[in-house]
Amino acid sequence: MKATDQIKRAALNKAIDYLLENPERNVAKIMDMIDKVAPDDVFPTQRAAFHQAIDDESNWYQLIMKILTDMNPQVRDRLIKTFVVDANMIAWPKQEAMRDQYHCNIPWAILLDPTSACNLRCTGCWAAEYGHKQNLTYEEIDSIINQGVKLGTHVYIYTGGEPLVRKHDLINLCEAHPDCAFLSFTNATLIDEEFVQDMIRVANFVPAISVEGFEEATDARRGEGTYAKVSRAMELLRENGLPFGVSCCYTSANASSIASEEFFDWLIEKGALFAWVFTYMPVGVGSPTSLMVHADQREHLYRFIRKMREKKPLFTLDFQNDGEFVGGCIAGGRNYFHINSAGDAEPCVFIHYSNANIHDSSILEILQSPLFMAYHNGQPFNKNHLRPCPMLENPELLRKMVHETGAHSTDLQSPETVDHLCDKCKAYADNWQPMADEIWSHTKIRESRYENYKDWKPGQQ
Repeated sequence: MKATDQIKRAALNKAIDYLLENPERNVAKIMDMIDKVAPDDVFPTQRAAFHQAIDDESNWYQLIMKILTDMNPQVRDRLIKTFVVDANMIAWPKQEAMRDQYHCNIPWAILLDPTSACNLRCTGCWAAEYGHKQNLTYEEIDSIINQGVKLGTHVYIYTGGEPLVRKHDLINLCEAHPDCAFLSFTNATLIDEEFVQDMIRVANFVPAISVEGFEEATDARRGEGTYAKVSRAMELLRENGLPFGVSCCYTSANASSIASEEFFDWLIEKGALFAWVFTYMPVGVGSPTSLMVHADQREHLYRFIRKMREKKPLFTLDFQNDGEFVGGCIAGGRNYFHINSAGDAEPCVFIHYSNANIHDSSILEILQSPLFMAYHNGQPFNKNHLRPCPMLENPELLRKMVHETGAHSTDLQSPETVDHLCDKCKAYADNWQPMADEIWSHTKIRESRYENYKDWKPGQQ
């Protein structure tokens, strides 16, 4: 780390120590101090939003206070410093410098699958079809993290399979990389007292628990008794003051359950700090298209999430409908990319096509490979950021990129051609377009690095 970064890091950590002495008294002062230390171009919109929340004592202020006062202090102090300082305030300028130097996407986070193994078989989930054969070794994951840190990436998110099948290795990686923040998507059925104590010890691991709504919806897709195990895991985490959130797959079957105020109140009561909502993707040869949401269900989710953000102390992201805040698609290394358990580098956790593997290529070489550069050069894939995805809303673009770059299917059991996948998405894209265009016509485009369209290419939407 450069001497200037070390000084900045020390100043920021000292400011956080001051905040944590008395959060309610010092939170406004600390934001002023961060503004003085941080460069003007590092998260200016987000910092302004924090100022506004504090001034108004809004639901966001309630969430901030919940994090600062209810979290286990042994975890809180180290996690906040790691995530805020190391993974964002110090890392972001380095990521920008790497983007300028190498002329490719540099990710804020890297998603990776420690294993293809899973103890559940959820309907419509590709992991259920993959079997239990593939694993990234501890050394391979460690190498991915070391390479990522050199590029400025300090956030690592585990997917799967069920990552906690490898929970001892994951905890060891947390210990080996204290300047990184780790999040894991998990079905939560393997969270127990021993693992909770491990989380307290390392203080840089946060679970995102997969839920499908209330008991009927959850057990219908994930298996009988899953809801009770998920509920118990949440209680265990809350009792120990550990931060966690949820991950929700929004389908045509559970739309009314997830997009309900009752469900959000239940998440808050359980202790969740964040909720990430993903729209169901028909990935995999056997994935049913019947679970794809209808246009009116997606519109309801769009309006519902925005309403909840105005009143609930829960940080909520709707990945398919929040393109306006991030300039469209964030995959392909623009904000993240995915490495599966066989080492194949995929531009998105839902795009199972690759032209590079960690066993043959460095992380930087992957980001400069043909498929990833097609993402870099094509983003945003649509001027309407409610149609961000090159698969779900613009399937002709994914079809074109895969064919032109020679990328291959990475499905571990039944390879799916890009034509088969994109054909499944065409009707959805056609049905969503009129509604998306109508909503977008009344939406102010938010600040992003991609808001200037002077270089828009003919043929793009």
